[in-house]
Amino acid sequence: MIIGLMADSHDNLPRIKQAVEFFNKKKVDLVLHAGDFVAPFVVRELGKLSCPLIGVFGNNDGEKEGLKKAIGKIGEIHPGPLELEREGKKILLLHDPSTLNLKKLKKKRYDVIVYGHTHKAEIREEQNLLLINPGECAGWLTHRSTIAWINLEEMKAEIVELLL
Repeated sequence: MIIGLMADSHDNLPRIKQAVEFFNKKKVDLVLHAGDFVAPFVVRELGKLSCPLIGVFGNNDGEKEGLKKAIGKIGEIHPGPLELEREGKKILLLHDPSTLNLKKLKKKRYDVIVYGHTHKAEIREEQNLLLINPGECAGWLTHRSTIAWINLEEMKAEIVELLL
């Protein structure tokens, strides 16, 4: 199973469109969004995904009911953190990593933690735990628009830079 990862899209429709095109071309089975969609109109582009979308709210997602209704047509959005299991792997999806207590989380034995908020793309491994921030899809703050993907079978992840 290949999962597309994105976060901090902040209403940037051209970058969201690029991310969707990448995920569709890659034939991902699922897209996880780690928050900060911002407004419900982003579903205009996210609705073009060829797979389901699961997301969590971020700190800039002010219109939660509108997002819930819009995203409900193409997938799911939840308050984070959200626990998922796919292909026998335990995944935690959240927005703000400052809420993480890694010692406590390691005891729960997650395989993957996906987060956003910092706008800094990174993949790191700590004691059989893969931590992934796909970075900032929007590219507003860092002037770098990134997303990521993970192959759950191989536990291989990669950051992908979108052209600005």
